Amino acid sequence: MKKFICIALALLTLTCSFASCKKDAEPPKHEDLDFSEVDIANVTETDEETDYVIIKVQDYGDIVVRLFPEVAPETVENFKGLVADEFYDGLIFHRVIENFMIQGGGFDTSMKQKNCPTIKGEFESNGFENNLLHIRGVISMARTNVPDSASSQFFIMHKDSPHLNGEYAGFGYTVYGLDVVDEIATVKTNYSDVPKKDVVITSIRFAEVAE
Repeated sequence: MKKFICIALALLTLTCSFASCKKDAEPPKHEDLDFSEVDIANVTETDEETDYVIIKVQDYGDIVVRLFPEVAPETVENFKGLVADEFYDGLIFHRVIENFMIQGGGFDTSMKQKNCPTIKGEFESNGFENNLLHIRGVISMARTNVPDSASSQFFIMHKDSPHLNGEYAGFGYTVYGLDVVDEIATVKTNYSDVPKKDVVITSIRFAEVAE
């Protein structure tokens, strides 16, 4: 009898453990994510990996982005790796559409593409639950028509674009510098949405934000 009770308790504990794991694995809801702004005076660059990055844009200023690894873990891991490798230094925002988004991270000022390996597309239509909506300020991964084709190119939403929800992997939010996004979004472009004057990413580095 004692043996039976012990086995039953062990199974109950195991079941509870599985339930806890499942609960912990559930992706956060959009409304539960932290979109609060930060004071640039409290932001400093660091060589240590954090969930914040500073995107320095020549002649425009700084954009601070909070990354959400709990939303899109592989996407954030890939982006952090590129930041650590200083991959983005000197690349440009090569596609700009006002009232939609600004896209960069793949081409230099000569419009020569800088390639890197592709990753899994972490969005709903590709079988991954990602609850981050494409609202103004969200950063998301660019891709081709192939779901798993994202690599280094990202875009920052200038305006809410619900038609992108479930189709692209959002992975962070602009917590400082939306005015910089606004300024870039209104630059003059050619017929291919390429800025007529280069919008250069000086660097992207990890950041610490003081409480």
